[in-house]
Amino acid sequence: MKPIEANGYSIFFNENAYEALNSHLAENKYSSIFILADSDTNEYCLPIFLPNLETDLNIEIVEFEPGETNKNIETCVELWNVLTELGADRKSLVINVGGGVVTDMGGFVASTFKRGINFINVPTTLLAMVDASVGGKNGIDLGSLKNQIGVINVPQMVLIDTNYLETLPQNQMRSGLAEMLKHGLIFDKKYWSLFLDLNNLNTGDLDTLIYQSVEIKNNIVTQDPKENGLRKSLNFGHTLGHAIESYFLENENKTSLLHGEAIAAGMILESYISLRKNLISDMEFEEIKNGIDNIFERIVFEEKDIQPILELLIHDKKNEYGTIQFALLDGIGGISTGQKADNELIIDAFLEYNS
Repeated sequence: MKPIEANGYSIFFNENAYEALNSHLAENKYSSIFILADSDTNEYCLPIFLPNLETDLNIEIVEFEPGETNKNIETCVELWNVLTELGADRKSLVINVGGGVVTDMGGFVASTFKRGINFINVPTTLLAMVDASVGGKNGIDLGSLKNQIGVINVPQMVLIDTNYLETLPQNQMRSGLAEMLKHGLIFDKKYWSLFLDLNNLNTGDLDTLIYQSVEIKNNIVTQDPKENGLRKSLNFGHTLGHAIESYFLENENKTSLLHGEAIAAGMILESYISLRKNLISDMEFEEIKNGIDNIFERIVFEEKDIQPILELLIHDKKNEYGTIQFALLDGIGGISTGQKADNELIIDAFLEYNS
Protein backbone atom coordinates (compact mmCIF):
# COMPACT_ATOMS: atom_id res chain seq x y z
CA MET A 1 0.00 0.00 0.00
CA LYS A 2 1.29 3.44 -0.93
CA PRO A 3 1.93 5.91 1.89
CA ILE A 4 -0.77 8.53 2.39
CA GLU A 5 0.61 12.07 2.45
CA ALA A 6 -0.95 14.12 5.22
CA ASN A 7 -0.27 17.72 6.29
CA GLY A 8 3.44 17.67 7.12
CA TYR A 9 3.89 13.91 7.59
CA SER A 10 3.24 10.53 5.96
CA ILE A 11 1.14 7.53 6.99
CA PHE A 12 2.87 4.22 6.21
CA PHE A 13 1.19 0.82 6.08
CA ASN A 14 2.16 -2.70 7.10
CA GLU A 15 5.55 -3.89 5.80
CA ASN A 16 6.49 -0.41 4.53
CA ALA A 17 5.92 1.10 7.98
CA TYR A 18 9.01 -0.29 9.71
CA GLU A 19 11.22 0.35 6.71
CA ALA A 20 10.15 4.02 6.83
CA LEU A 21 10.66 4.18 10.60
CA ASN A 22 14.17 2.74 10.49
CA SER A 23 15.14 5.06 7.63
CA HIS A 24 13.88 8.00 9.67
CA LEU A 25 15.91 6.92 12.70
CA ALA A 26 19.03 6.52 10.55
CA GLU A 27 18.62 9.96 8.97
CA ASN A 28 17.89 11.92 12.17
CA LYS A 29 20.35 12.38 15.02
CA TYR A 30 18.11 11.60 17.97
CA SER A 31 19.73 11.38 21.39
CA SER A 32 17.39 8.69 22.74
CA ILE A 33 14.03 7.00 22.18
CA PHE A 34 11.14 6.84 24.65
CA ILE A 35 8.34 4.41 23.87
CA LEU A 36 5.06 5.38 25.58
CA ALA A 37 2.62 2.51 26.01
CA ASP A 38 -0.10 1.49 28.41
CA SER A 39 0.25 -1.83 30.23
CA ASP A 40 -1.93 -3.63 27.67
CA THR A 41 0.05 -2.52 24.63
CA ASN A 42 3.30 -3.14 26.50
CA GLU A 43 2.24 -6.75 26.96
CA TYR A 44 0.56 -7.49 23.63
CA CYS A 45 1.93 -5.03 21.06
CA LEU A 46 5.53 -4.22 21.95
CA PRO A 47 6.56 -7.85 21.27
CA ILE A 48 5.46 -7.15 17.67
CA PHE A 49 6.93 -3.64 17.49
CA LEU A 50 10.35 -3.96 19.13
CA PRO A 51 11.81 -6.70 16.86
CA ASN A 52 11.11 -4.42 13.87
CA LEU A 53 13.05 -1.51 15.41
CA GLU A 54 16.60 -1.11 14.09
CA THR A 55 18.67 1.35 16.13
CA ASP A 56 21.67 1.60 18.42
CA LEU A 57 20.04 4.38 20.42
CA ASN A 58 19.13 3.93 24.06
CA ILE A 59 15.46 2.91 24.34
CA GLU A 60 13.31 3.46 27.44
CA ILE A 61 9.81 2.03 27.74
CA VAL A 62 7.46 4.24 29.77
CA GLU A 63 4.30 2.45 30.85
CA PHE A 64 1.07 3.83 32.32
CA GLU A 65 -2.34 2.45 33.24
CA PRO A 66 -4.77 1.89 30.33
CA GLY A 67 -8.20 3.43 29.78
CA GLU A 68 -9.96 6.74 29.22
CA THR A 69 -10.05 7.41 32.99
CA ASN A 70 -6.26 7.85 32.90
CA LYS A 71 -6.25 10.30 29.98
CA ASN A 72 -5.78 13.30 32.25
CA ILE A 73 -3.33 15.95 33.41
CA GLU A 74 -2.23 13.84 36.41
CA THR A 75 -0.96 11.10 34.09
CA CYS A 76 0.76 13.74 31.93
CA VAL A 77 2.58 15.14 34.97
CA GLU A 78 3.77 11.63 35.83
CA LEU A 79 4.99 11.12 32.26
CA TRP A 80 6.77 14.50 32.12
CA ASN A 81 8.49 13.65 35.41
CA VAL A 82 9.58 10.23 34.15
CA LEU A 83 10.94 11.73 30.93
CA THR A 84 12.88 14.26 33.00
CA GLU A 85 14.25 11.65 35.41
CA LEU A 86 15.36 9.43 32.52
CA GLY A 87 17.23 12.29 30.85
CA ALA A 88 15.00 13.11 27.90
CA ASP A 89 16.14 16.23 26.04
CA ARG A 90 15.13 18.34 23.05
CA LYS A 91 16.63 15.76 20.67
CA SER A 92 14.80 12.79 22.15
CA LEU A 93 12.07 11.00 20.19
CA VAL A 94 8.80 9.77 21.67
CA ILE A 95 7.10 6.80 19.97
CA ASN A 96 3.50 6.29 21.08
CA VAL A 97 2.43 2.66 20.68
CA GLY A 98 -1.20 2.00 21.52
CA GLY A 99 -4.81 2.99 21.03
CA GLY A 100 -6.31 6.47 20.88
CA VAL A 101 -5.70 7.22 24.56
CA VAL A 102 -1.98 6.49 24.10
CA THR A 103 -1.57 8.43 20.85
CA ASP A 104 -3.74 11.39 21.98
CA MET A 105 -2.00 11.75 25.33
CA GLY A 106 1.46 10.74 24.13
CA GLY A 107 1.29 13.35 21.37
CA PHE A 108 0.23 15.97 23.92
CA VAL A 109 3.02 15.01 26.33
CA ALA A 110 5.64 15.19 23.54
CA SER A 111 4.23 18.43 22.11
CA THR A 112 4.52 20.19 25.46
CA PHE A 113 7.69 18.64 26.95
CA LYS A 114 10.54 21.18 26.70
CA ARG A 115 8.20 23.17 24.41
CA GLY A 116 7.90 20.26 22.02
CA ILE A 117 9.93 17.22 20.97
CA ASN A 118 9.42 14.93 17.97
CA PHE A 119 6.99 12.03 18.20
CA ILE A 120 5.77 9.14 16.06
CA ASN A 121 2.41 7.40 16.43
CA VAL A 122 1.91 3.66 16.07
CA PRO A 123 -1.86 3.10 16.50
CA THR A 124 -2.67 -0.46 17.54
CA THR A 125 -6.50 -0.41 17.66
CA LEU A 126 -8.86 -0.13 14.72
CA LEU A 127 -10.29 3.09 16.16
CA ALA A 128 -6.86 4.69 16.49
CA MET A 129 -5.84 3.60 12.99
CA VAL A 130 -8.81 5.21 11.23
CA ASP A 131 -9.32 8.19 13.55
CA ALA A 132 -6.43 9.22 15.83
CA SER A 133 -3.88 8.55 13.05
CA VAL A 134 -4.96 11.59 11.05
CA GLY A 135 -5.19 15.26 11.85
CA GLY A 136 -2.61 16.04 14.53
CA LYS A 137 -5.10 16.39 17.38
CA ASN A 138 -3.39 15.63 20.68
CA GLY A 139 -5.04 16.07 24.04
CA ILE A 140 -6.52 14.90 27.29
CA ASP A 141 -9.84 14.97 29.12
CA LEU A 142 -10.82 17.48 31.78
CA GLY A 143 -12.55 15.33 34.37
CA SER A 144 -15.15 13.40 32.38
CA LEU A 145 -15.27 16.03 29.60
CA LYS A 146 -13.67 14.62 26.47
CA ASN A 147 -10.60 16.20 24.85
CA GLN A 148 -10.99 19.63 26.45
CA ILE A 149 -7.25 20.30 26.73
CA GLY A 150 -4.84 19.85 23.85
CA VAL A 151 -2.94 21.07 20.82
CA ILE A 152 -2.90 20.46 17.07
CA ASN A 153 0.61 19.27 16.28
CA VAL A 154 1.58 16.64 13.73
CA PRO A 155 3.82 13.61 14.32
CA GLN A 156 6.92 12.84 12.26
CA MET A 157 5.04 9.89 10.79
CA VAL A 158 2.26 7.40 11.53
CA LEU A 159 2.76 3.65 11.17
CA ILE A 160 -0.30 1.45 10.60
CA ASP A 161 0.34 -2.30 10.92
CA THR A 162 -2.90 -4.29 10.86
CA ASN A 163 -1.16 -7.25 12.55
CA TYR A 164 -1.83 -5.44 15.85
CA LEU A 165 -5.57 -5.97 15.32
CA GLU A 166 -5.11 -9.66 16.12
CA THR A 167 -4.45 -8.62 19.74
CA LEU A 168 -7.83 -6.86 20.05
CA PRO A 169 -11.03 -8.19 21.66
CA GLN A 170 -14.16 -8.07 19.51
CA ASN A 171 -15.71 -5.09 21.30
CA GLN A 172 -12.61 -3.00 20.52
CA MET A 173 -12.79 -4.00 16.85
CA ARG A 174 -16.46 -3.00 16.74
CA SER A 175 -15.61 0.33 18.38
CA GLY A 176 -13.32 1.21 15.48
CA LEU A 177 -16.00 0.40 12.93
CA ALA A 178 -18.07 3.36 14.19
CA GLU A 179 -15.62 5.91 12.78
CA MET A 180 -15.41 4.01 9.50
CA LEU A 181 -19.21 4.04 9.21
CA LYS A 182 -19.13 7.77 9.90
CA HIS A 183 -16.62 8.40 7.11
CA GLY A 184 -18.97 6.74 4.65
CA LEU A 185 -22.07 8.53 5.92
CA ILE A 186 -20.53 12.00 5.70
CA PHE A 187 -18.38 11.63 2.60
CA ASP A 188 -18.86 8.51 0.46
CA LYS A 189 -22.17 6.68 0.08
CA LYS A 190 -20.51 3.82 -1.82
CA TYR A 191 -18.04 3.31 1.05
CA TRP A 192 -20.92 3.31 3.57
CA SER A 193 -22.75 0.61 1.59
CA LEU A 194 -19.78 -1.76 1.95
CA PHE A 195 -20.61 -2.07 5.66
CA LEU A 196 -24.21 -3.12 5.14
CA ASP A 197 -23.11 -6.76 4.77
CA LEU A 198 -19.93 -7.45 6.75
CA ASN A 199 -20.35 -11.24 6.43
CA ASN A 200 -18.71 -11.21 3.00
CA LEU A 201 -15.57 -9.34 4.12
CA ASN A 202 -12.20 -11.05 4.64
CA THR A 203 -8.94 -9.85 6.21
CA GLY A 204 -7.69 -8.40 2.93
CA ASP A 205 -10.92 -6.44 2.57
CA LEU A 206 -10.40 -4.98 6.06
CA ASP A 207 -6.95 -3.68 5.11
CA THR A 208 -8.48 -1.96 2.08
CA LEU A 209 -11.36 -0.52 4.13
CA ILE A 210 -8.91 0.88 6.70
CA TYR A 211 -6.81 2.45 3.95
CA GLN A 212 -9.91 4.03 2.35
CA SER A 213 -11.12 5.32 5.74
CA VAL A 214 -7.77 7.00 6.39
CA GLU A 215 -7.89 8.48 2.89
CA ILE A 216 -11.34 9.97 3.53
CA LYS A 217 -10.37 11.57 6.83
CA ASN A 218 -7.06 12.79 5.43
CA ASN A 219 -8.83 14.35 2.43
CA ILE A 220 -11.03 16.35 4.80
CA VAL A 221 -8.30 17.33 7.26
CA THR A 222 -5.85 18.35 4.52
CA GLN A 223 -8.37 20.89 3.24
CA ASP A 224 -9.14 22.24 6.72
CA PRO A 225 -6.38 21.42 9.25
CA LYS A 226 -7.57 23.89 11.93
CA GLU A 227 -11.27 22.90 11.81
CA ASN A 228 -12.57 26.21 10.49
CA GLY A 229 -15.06 24.65 8.09
CA LEU A 230 -15.03 21.28 6.30
CA ARG A 231 -13.29 19.42 9.14
CA LYS A 232 -16.34 20.06 11.33
CA SER A 233 -18.08 17.41 9.23
CA LEU A 234 -16.06 14.80 11.14
CA ASN A 235 -18.07 15.72 14.24
CA PHE A 236 -21.17 13.93 12.97
CA GLY A 237 -22.40 11.66 15.76
CA HIS A 238 -19.90 13.16 18.20
CA THR A 239 -21.88 16.06 19.66
CA LEU A 240 -24.32 13.70 21.37
CA GLY A 241 -21.86 10.78 21.29
CA HIS A 242 -19.25 12.57 23.41
CA ALA A 243 -21.90 13.76 25.88
CA ILE A 244 -23.17 10.19 26.20
CA GLU A 245 -19.63 8.86 26.63
CA SER A 246 -18.86 11.47 29.32
CA TYR A 247 -22.10 10.81 31.18
CA PHE A 248 -21.51 7.05 31.32
CA LEU A 249 -17.89 7.65 32.32
CA GLU A 250 -18.69 9.90 35.29
CA ASN A 251 -21.78 8.02 36.52
CA GLU A 252 -20.81 5.22 38.90
CA ASN A 253 -24.18 3.52 38.32
CA LYS A 254 -23.41 3.10 34.61
CA THR A 255 -21.01 0.81 32.79
CA SER A 256 -18.50 2.94 30.86
CA LEU A 257 -18.88 2.83 27.10
CA LEU A 258 -16.19 2.43 24.49
CA HIS A 259 -15.85 5.49 22.25
CA GLY A 260 -17.31 3.72 19.22
CA GLU A 261 -20.29 2.45 21.19
CA ALA A 262 -21.19 6.01 22.24
CA ILE A 263 -20.59 7.38 18.73
CA ALA A 264 -22.81 4.68 17.18
CA ALA A 265 -25.68 5.85 19.39
CA GLY A 266 -24.80 9.47 18.60
CA MET A 267 -25.01 8.78 14.87
CA ILE A 268 -28.49 7.27 15.16
CA LEU A 269 -29.67 10.19 17.31
CA GLU A 270 -28.18 12.82 15.01
CA SER A 271 -29.52 11.01 11.94
CA TYR A 272 -32.97 11.35 13.47
CA ILE A 273 -32.38 15.08 13.96
CA SER A 274 -31.24 15.20 10.30
CA LEU A 275 -34.51 13.50 9.35
CA ARG A 276 -36.61 15.98 11.33
CA LYS A 277 -34.79 18.84 9.61
CA ASN A 278 -35.64 17.30 6.22
CA LEU A 279 -31.97 16.70 5.43
CA ILE A 280 -32.42 12.94 4.90
CA SER A 281 -35.41 10.82 3.90
CA ASP A 282 -37.30 8.24 5.98
CA MET A 283 -35.76 5.52 3.83
CA GLU A 284 -32.23 6.85 4.44
CA PHE A 285 -32.87 7.05 8.19
CA GLU A 286 -34.07 3.45 8.30
CA GLU A 287 -31.02 2.33 6.30
CA ILE A 288 -28.65 4.13 8.71
CA LYS A 289 -30.44 2.86 11.80
CA ASN A 290 -30.50 -0.75 10.57
CA GLY A 291 -26.90 -0.62 9.35
CA ILE A 292 -25.62 0.56 12.75
CA ASP A 293 -27.93 -1.82 14.66
CA ASN A 294 -26.45 -4.75 12.73
CA ILE A 295 -23.07 -4.00 14.34
CA PHE A 296 -23.79 -2.32 17.68
CA GLU A 297 -26.13 -3.18 20.51
CA ARG A 298 -28.50 -0.43 21.58
CA ILE A 299 -27.62 1.51 24.75
CA VAL A 300 -30.33 1.66 27.40
CA PHE A 301 -31.21 5.28 28.24
CA GLU A 302 -33.47 5.78 31.23
CA GLU A 303 -35.61 8.89 31.38
CA LYS A 304 -33.43 10.30 34.18
CA ASP A 305 -30.33 10.04 31.94
CA ILE A 306 -31.46 12.44 29.24
CA GLN A 307 -31.35 15.78 31.08
CA PRO A 308 -27.77 15.28 32.43
CA ILE A 309 -26.65 14.38 28.89
CA LEU A 310 -28.26 17.57 27.56
CA GLU A 311 -26.42 19.58 30.21
CA LEU A 312 -23.10 18.11 29.08
CA LEU A 313 -23.68 19.36 25.53
CA ILE A 314 -22.82 22.92 26.57
CA HIS A 315 -19.19 21.83 27.04
CA ASP A 316 -18.85 20.53 23.49
CA LYS A 317 -15.76 22.02 21.78
CA LYS A 318 -17.73 22.92 18.64
CA ASN A 319 -20.03 25.31 20.44
CA GLU A 320 -19.85 28.96 19.45
CA TYR A 321 -21.26 31.89 21.45
CA GLY A 322 -22.99 29.43 23.78
CA THR A 323 -24.90 27.76 20.94
CA ILE A 324 -24.71 24.00 20.39
CA GLN A 325 -23.47 23.22 16.87
CA PHE A 326 -24.30 19.97 15.09
CA ALA A 327 -22.82 18.45 11.95
CA LEU A 328 -25.87 16.73 10.41
CA LEU A 329 -26.24 14.50 7.38
CA ASP A 330 -27.37 16.08 4.13
CA GLY A 331 -28.29 12.82 2.44
CA ILE A 332 -26.07 9.75 2.87
CA GLY A 333 -22.60 10.84 1.78
CA GLY A 334 -23.21 14.53 2.46
CA ILE A 335 -22.97 16.81 5.49
CA SER A 336 -24.27 20.16 6.70
CA THR A 337 -22.31 21.85 9.51
CA GLY A 338 -23.37 24.62 11.88
CA GLN A 339 -26.83 23.10 12.37
CA LYS A 340 -28.83 23.83 15.53
CA ALA A 341 -31.35 21.71 17.39
CA ASP A 342 -33.42 22.70 20.41
CA ASN A 343 -33.73 20.52 23.48
CA GLU A 344 -37.23 19.38 22.53
CA LEU A 345 -35.94 17.91 19.25
CA ILE A 346 -32.97 16.26 20.99
CA ILE A 347 -35.32 14.70 23.57
CA ASP A 348 -37.51 13.45 20.70
CA ALA A 349 -34.41 11.81 19.23
CA PHE A 350 -33.80 9.92 22.49
CA LEU A 351 -37.47 8.87 22.62
CA GLU A 352 -37.26 7.56 19.06
CA TYR A 353 -33.98 5.77 19.88
CA ASN A 354 -35.65 4.05 22.86
CA SER A 355 -38.79 3.11 20.97
